[in-house]
Amino acid sequence: MKGFFITLEGPDGGGKTTQAKLLLEFLEEQGRPGLHTVEPGGTEIGRAIRALVLNPRWRQMASRTELLLMAADRAQHVAEVIRPALAAGLVVVCERYVDSSLAYQGYGLGEDLRLIDQANELAAGGLLPDLTIVLDVEPATALARTACRTQRDRIEGRGLEFQARVREGYQKLCAAFPERMHLISAEGDVKAVHRRIAELVASRIPGRG
Repeated sequence: MKGFFITLEGPDGGGKTTQAKLLLEFLEEQGRPGLHTVEPGGTEIGRAIRALVLNPRWRQMASRTELLLMAADRAQHVAEVIRPALAAGLVVVCERYVDSSLAYQGYGLGEDLRLIDQANELAAGGLLPDLTIVLDVEPATALARTACRTQRDRIEGRGLEFQARVREGYQKLCAAFPERMHLISAEGDVKAVHRRIAELVASRIPGRG
């Protein structure tokens, strides 16, 4: 059975973790075993990188440093987790991947998109998702959802204007890559959002044969 690679993208507070878990349950029901993983932090090395990147203490971190740390996490993640899982025939459901770098460090922080593409190519070796689902949410709603956390991480704490640029970046990416990337509203009922995701995945994922 051939593996299938799905990524969940979107601004912080969009509900990616909740929807990833619901999607894994749906896939299991369809007889397609899956693997849930995340970026940054999908490996032991990646968790160390995640702790560094998201720590509010390092507010002086340069945008290019952030980009390269994310790429380092991705390189380890692809080698250690994603490629082996796909080779084993699993459906990989990954929260964040190459498009996050474009949206956050590119559209959000102003890094050169061509440079980010090069970093992604080096880190991922050309491996792109079969399907990318972007959970779209108003920046104000997203910030309200993360407000209940004890402390926002370094990236969540950048405020409304940054989140708006990230959201616009995702919308532009969806327009540029309509075959792979699909925008789904994350507003409202969790189960309704899941149904929209499940319908999309069912229409794209190959059968067990």
